[in-house]
Amino acid sequence: MSFSVVIPTYRRPETLFPVLDALARQAGPPEFEVVVVDDGSGDDTPERLGAYRPPYPFRFFSQENGGPASARNRGVREARGRIVLFLGDDTVPEAPLLAVHGRAHAEPRNHPIAVLGYTTWPQDLRVSPFLHQINEYGLQFGYGLIRDPEQVPFNFFYTSNVSLPRELLLEAGLFDTSFPHAAWEDIEVAYRLMQRGMRMLYRPEAVARHHHDITFASFRRRQEKAGEAAAIFYRKHPELGDFLAVPQAKLLPERRTLAERLLPVWAARSERRSLPGARRALERVLRDDYLRGLKRGLATAETFPTG
Repeated sequence: MSFSVVIPTYRRPETLFPVLDALARQAGPPEFEVVVVDDGSGDDTPERLGAYRPPYPFRFFSQENGGPASARNRGVREARGRIVLFLGDDTVPEAPLLAVHGRAHAEPRNHPIAVLGYTTWPQDLRVSPFLHQINEYGLQFGYGLIRDPEQVPFNFFYTSNVSLPRELLLEAGLFDTSFPHAAWEDIEVAYRLMQRGMRMLYRPEAVARHHHDITFASFRRRQEKAGEAAAIFYRKHPELGDFLAVPQAKLLPERRTLAERLLPVWAARSERRSLPGARRALERVLRDDYLRGLKRGLATAETFPTG
């Protein structure tokens, strides 16, 4: 078995099965299997997976809810392929995706690689300035910031569409399950993998479509959770304090000025249209949300230090 496509899932059957169906329509893929890990959904997902009969080798496993890192780790352990490709349960692969990943891994190299594909919005979705910003400029993803597709930094390791050797992950100790949310646990393992000599390539022809409803309000909540998770990252790798913006979080004022309280009103308009200064307002608001979460996470760590 050449590739194992690993998909963790939690209460998203309406998007999971289109992902699985799209894997049956891959064009010229390498040999592959699909491994789905149901992370304690508590709905009809296991029954529907049990009745699913795709044309490719398919297995699924159920476990108690342990978070995305735990579910991916289970998938990697159960996988039989030499290469593991991670997809999200809401990232529908276009037909060339597996073939693009396969060709990149078939190229002769003297170092292990990860291959990053491009995750973007569905073709029939009107992409607002807000959605474009979070996908391209480092808030959710940052594809527009990649300068060299042959030398991609560790912080672009997005498990919505990335592949790498299974043995490399096992040797590095897999994903750290102390991260409670889907934030930073993928970047943290990439940091460790690159310290072991892995490099990452970007192949934008490997496209997956992200079917996930995101609003400005929901993404603000996500940013605060990402900040809290960044505090965990910092405790594990204090040398990354500047990268994670720890100094800025510690200096963040407790009270916001009137202008800062009004800024989200202007930034929210980017959900509908492009307005002067809205992009900068959006960046500032979401950055401050992250810093607030990080400051709270750092304070919690000081109150309850880990060993």
